[in-house]
Amino acid sequence: MANINKHFNFKPCLKKQLKFIKINKNTTTLCVQTYICSKIVRIEEAIKVKSFNNEYHKLIVNLQFTNSYLQELLIDWIRPHGLTIPQFNVLRILRGQHPKAASVTLIVDRMLDKSSNVSRLVEKLRAKDLLERNINKIDRRQVDVLINIKGLNLLSIIDETLLQIENHFKHLTENEAKTLNNLLDKFRDNILK
Repeated sequence: MANINKHFNFKPCLKKQLKFIKINKNTTTLCVQTYICSKIVRIEEAIKVKSFNNEYHKLIVNLQFTNSYLQELLIDWIRPHGLTIPQFNVLRILRGQHPKAASVTLIVDRMLDKSSNVSRLVEKLRAKDLLERNINKIDRRQVDVLINIKGLNLLSIIDETLLQIENHFKHLTENEAKTLNNLLDKFRDNILK
């Protein structure tokens, strides 16, 4: 998390809480919960810029910066479990399909990062024994991917720690979160047209 302090320049307002989480009798994971205090750091201060061309330019930079911050936060939570964010995303998609198998095409359609190489991700997760990959009996060109018990158990462990990431959003009211979600949906809808 030290890299977040340096990269995102939140030194005066970043707090950390170390927490040891017992996964099983042989494994204990150290989780670092990071949260921003009540001081609001404007994007201009965070990236040391005096001004932007206009509010739309500021919005673009703010979205990029915030996305980068959230990515770092997720990486810090998921890395101790031996996963990358795209691998975690694949497992969550497969859990949503469970007990049915999913095709690679379905996984690609549901991925958050559309540039991910899903075939490679599936193979890495199979090598970690978190899923099963089989040739479809009806269409031999298609691969069926199914999360296994080990993968489901890992996700349930990660889910417990990821709930704490929601604390980063608790300073927003539920109506503010809904409004922000609606605005982001509207923004994305316009880009995809």
